[in-house]
Order: sequence, then C-alpha cells, then structure tokens
Amino acid sequence: MIVDYTSSLLKNVHRDILPPEPGQSFLIRGDYEYWHYGCDGFNDKGWGCGYRTLQTICSWIIKNRNLEQSVPCIRDIQEILVTLEDKERFFIGSREWIGSFEVCLILNHLYEVLSKIVHVPSGKLLSGQIPAIKGHFEEFGSPIMMGGDRDCSSKCVVGVHEGVKNTYMLIIDPHFVGVAKTIEQLENYRWVKWQNLNNFVDSSFYNLCLPQVKCIATTDK
Repeated sequence: MIVDYTSSLLKNVHRDILPPEPGQSFLIRGDYEYWHYGCDGFNDKGWGCGYRTLQTICSWIIKNRNLEQSVPCIRDIQEILVTLEDKERFFIGSREWIGSFEVCLILNHLYEVLSKIVHVPSGKLLSGQIPAIKGHFEEFGSPIMMGGDRDCSSKCVVGVHEGVKNTYMLIIDPHFVGVAKTIEQLENYRWVKWQNLNNFVDSSFYNLCLPQVKCIATTDK
C-alpha cells in the first residue's frame, strides 16, 4: 500500500507569526504547503533542504495557478536536472545538494516561470537587498529561495519586516524532522521565525532565487 504522506502537510505556516517589533511587513500572498525533511516518507536528513524549499515553492505555484500537477519528488528533480544537462547521470539517487540556480532551472522547466538570481557576497550585505525583496513581495508575492555556503542551509523567505530598530526576514526552515502537527509546534522550536538580519553569517555568501510569477488564485487571505 502506498501511503500519501503529503496529504497532511501543514499549510501557510507563517500566517500566525507576529512581527518581533512595530513596523511594516511585506509578505507573500496565496497558499502553499510546508515541505521539510522526510515529509513524504523519504529520508533526506542532512542534505535535502534545497529540494524541500523548492517543493514548498512548487506547491505555491501549483496552488496559486490552479494547476493539476503534483509537487515533484526529489528523484524527479534530480532527473530533470540531468535531462537539462546541468548534472551528470550519477547525480540521480545521490545526496548532492541543490541551490538557487538549480531551483531557477526547475521552475522554468516545470512551470515556465523565470526567476531573478541575486548574489549577496556576505550576510552583512543582505540589508542592501531589502528594497529589492520588499519590491518582490509587493509585485509578485511569491516565496523566495535562499541558499548560502557557510550558512550551510537552504531556506524559504516568505516576508520581510522593517521594524523601528531592526530588519527581519520571515524564514520557513525545511530542516524539521518528524511529523509537523501544528504551526505552534513549528513556531515554538523556531522552524518558522522572524530572523534578524544581524543573525545571518557575515562570512557566508547568499544566493536568492526570486520567482517572477504573481499570485493569481482567489484563495489568498
């Protein structure tokens, strides 16, 4: 018997997370699923965060374009990257990471969605990209893929908040392992969180993938 693990995935896990201080927030629009380590019964702990972030973005596109498609599994993603000649055959079935560039390729291949790639040489320079990120959420409202080298993790950015004292990004972390039962559970253990820009790694570069696609579904709240 095939078990559909993804039917119970939590939706829109950011919506009850309050900003850390007074100010103005810029958020994604529309609905999505929270994809994380092992959520589909496949053990990718320690290496699959980029795939899971991509799957979260895919779920947003599928839902908000009302597409009759399924979110691709990790093996499907690997096979597509080999077909596109971005990877060699041995990549299929491997535990190799993917980053923002690969996410860009997959989104274009599956959904004809173009993406903007922004390279940030250091965490301390992320503040310089806040105007562009704000503009992205205002114009498109789609989730952003964020990857780094020494930060060693991929994550999904679904909002930015300009507070009175500090600036924050709203992060959906795919590194959760287990069954995510409630949004409160994720918030309590900071799998969904507002992260101060000062807490990103200065010695790490960051690549952002900004899908250039607007929310068009009527499910937006």
